[in-house]
Amino acid sequence: MQFSIKRILPHILILIGFVVLSLAYFNPVLQGKQLFQSDIMQYIGMSKQQKDFKAQTGEETYWTNGAFAGMPTYQLGAKYPHNYIKKLDLALRFLPKYADYLFLYLLGFYILLLVLKVDFKLAALGAIAFGFSTYLIIILGVGHNSKAHAIAYMPLVLSGILLTFQKQYIKGFLLTVVGMGLELVANHFQMTYYLMLLVLVLGIVYLIDAYKKKVLTHYFKSIGVLVVAVILSIALNATNILATQEYVKESTRGKSELTINVDGSLKEVTSGLDKDYITQFSYGIWETFNLFIPRFMGGGNGEDVGKDSATYDAFRKLGATTTQAAEQAKHAPMYWGDQPIVEAPAYVGAVILFLFILALFLVKGRLKWWLIGGTIMSLLLSYGKNIGFLTDFFIDYVPLYNKFRAVSSIQVILELCIPALAVFGLVRLFNNFEKKEEKFKALKYTTGITAGLAIVFLLFKSSLFDFAGINDDYYRQSYGQPFVDALIKDRKALYASDTIRTLVLVLLSAGVIFMFLREKLKEHWVIVAFTVLLLFDLIGVDRRYVNNDDFISAIQVNKPFQANEADKEILKDTSYYRVYDLVSGRSKPSYFHNSLNGYNAVELKRYREVFDWYISRNNINVLNMFNTKYIIAQDKDGSVFTYNNDSNNGAAWFIKELKEVESANEEIKQLDSLDNKNIAVYVKPEIGLVESLSNTYTLDSLASIKIVKHQPNYLKYESNNSNDGFAVFSEVYYGNGWKTFIDGNETSHIRVNYTLRGMLIPKGNHTIEFKFDPDVVKTGSAIALASSLIFGLLFLGGLFYEFKNSGRKSRD
Repeated sequence: MQFSIKRILPHILILIGFVVLSLAYFNPVLQGKQLFQSDIMQYIGMSKQQKDFKAQTGEETYWTNGAFAGMPTYQLGAKYPHNYIKKLDLALRFLPKYADYLFLYLLGFYILLLVLKVDFKLAALGAIAFGFSTYLIIILGVGHNSKAHAIAYMPLVLSGILLTFQKQYIKGFLLTVVGMGLELVANHFQMTYYLMLLVLVLGIVYLIDAYKKKVLTHYFKSIGVLVVAVILSIALNATNILATQEYVKESTRGKSELTINVDGSLKEVTSGLDKDYITQFSYGIWETFNLFIPRFMGGGNGEDVGKDSATYDAFRKLGATTTQAAEQAKHAPMYWGDQPIVEAPAYVGAVILFLFILALFLVKGRLKWWLIGGTIMSLLLSYGKNIGFLTDFFIDYVPLYNKFRAVSSIQVILELCIPALAVFGLVRLFNNFEKKEEKFKALKYTTGITAGLAIVFLLFKSSLFDFAGINDDYYRQSYGQPFVDALIKDRKALYASDTIRTLVLVLLSAGVIFMFLREKLKEHWVIVAFTVLLLFDLIGVDRRYVNNDDFISAIQVNKPFQANEADKEILKDTSYYRVYDLVSGRSKPSYFHNSLNGYNAVELKRYREVFDWYISRNNINVLNMFNTKYIIAQDKDGSVFTYNNDSNNGAAWFIKELKEVESANEEIKQLDSLDNKNIAVYVKPEIGLVESLSNTYTLDSLASIKIVKHQPNYLKYESNNSNDGFAVFSEVYYGNGWKTFIDGNETSHIRVNYTLRGMLIPKGNHTIEFKFDPDVVKTGSAIALASSLIFGLLFLGGLFYEFKNSGRKSRD
């Protein structure tokens, strides 16, 4: 027992240290404050209705009417029954928000290095290098929480895979199931997809190694174990995965039926996102050196250059007060790369890159090659349109690659690979596999490359770069050439200061290793020195972009939107209607109203197309069919006012004519001038009660249909018609879950007017109900429950086997 305590005590102390570091960095959370995260603010607006419904009823709704005229909540934080792997995730995230993700970064990478048999002190060092990588901190600052969540579990998945290849099949299987299960819980499939690409690189390198060593049987046995593990981890997350798979086909990530653009020109038909959209955020070739020198290209779009800057002086010369100039200087447009928006540089660290280069000379074997392979793959793909032939190949031929945007974010892979290989550089430095002469030679080459690069950039900056940004023409027209000259002067100053900073850190790193090789420093002091250098290096840059000034009171975060006079006036109306807000941004309207607005990366494709064609152009005809009763706008003086649209069609209405058209193109074009109060258009569906439909319907003046109850997932109407009629409902059509009933008997409905619902209603008085009761949730929940029970039994069996096996070994 005493031996066991000694064995685990260092790890316990390391974990306590990770907790302290996480809380120290995000220390305002201890005062109850929260980060202002722009994306989370948008999410709060989008999810308000479903959360209110849960609070009022205790039920989960999988549909919201609060955004985009209605959409599933699958990508808005929906909770599913029997999602026990999510409970494990919540247990691991026991720290306050933001600190919990940083702790997961540190914990996961620490486990990965331990699995790779790295000493716990070096494993902790590597965890710090990974966890404080600038990009990983920045995404927390802006609210990309699900991305951070997925990245944090990547090392855990790799740990399970590597354990399996180490012939620890049971431990590897169990850890892979848990790691991959938690990875999928994060619900950021783009990051999981990038992890899969890294695993493919690892698999190829290990296959080549297995062939050379003639151990292919073990290799394929490991692959079999891992395939079963991944299948089980998918099953643990079955509901979310099945729902997402079902929904993505109908979302903006799916294939459009339109073959024309708004202007009538031919449209490139793809099964995913548009190439320009995918590659909008393409990493510049020169931006590569941001990994090494933080503000090599100016940093972010809004840098604090201070009162001593040329930009501050330029604003003063333009007439700004000292206070105004100081405020503007806090957000100076220093970034001069090619991307439209950059919050901060993806800085990996001068110290860790120095060790990475050192590792290239010292580390041998398959570990080196899959980490280098992952790094190169990540870097090349992040260039996007700047290496068009490679990106186009992946978009056109690699499955699912065209479902994801912002290709520069694939750099998360190199941000994992670089510190891992860097730590192994220190491992090789400390052991005796290489002669001291070889280590000195590696140090000389590494110092020459890294310090030499910094010196070249410092001496020849004006010859190499013009420091001009893509938005400088705008600043020139708005503020004049002297203002742009001031920006360029400050960009050069930031470039020079950070290049010097990197050079100093490189020389200090080289000095530490030189002292070790000359036996002037012990191994443990080298680790201490590099820990201090890493913390200084990375946290010093991180705090430029995410610091205590970014925290505000929890009330401001949890209630980010305030109702204006227009909102207050509209909220007095308790009837059922929609609001189109031209003033308040994308997600604020969803916080207060059933809105046509919204903010989400995966909205329904057909609604987005109608929005782009008509709603964004304020086409009143289309606004009417979405039951748009109120439009919030601004007058010429900038005052907000409410326009009462009395011409809206209401929640539902009977039509006189149902017109069949041949294609989606024709259907959407008809909406422009269609008399949609009396006529509906549709493309004949492959299934449904279309044989019962007529082209015309008799409609007398007494026929009526009205809504009598409305909830996000339930709508109830009453109809009165002396003739068989066809009703159009001002609700977005989504065939995977909305079930319809007439007088309690299930029936069917079809899509009309490109994106609305229509239904044949027999004559007489009837009650019509729409219930969102998706079968995919029931099926997925049943699979999740069964797989959780199976995994529980396998886990207990694995523990028993390992315990029994370890007892046998100790007796032997």
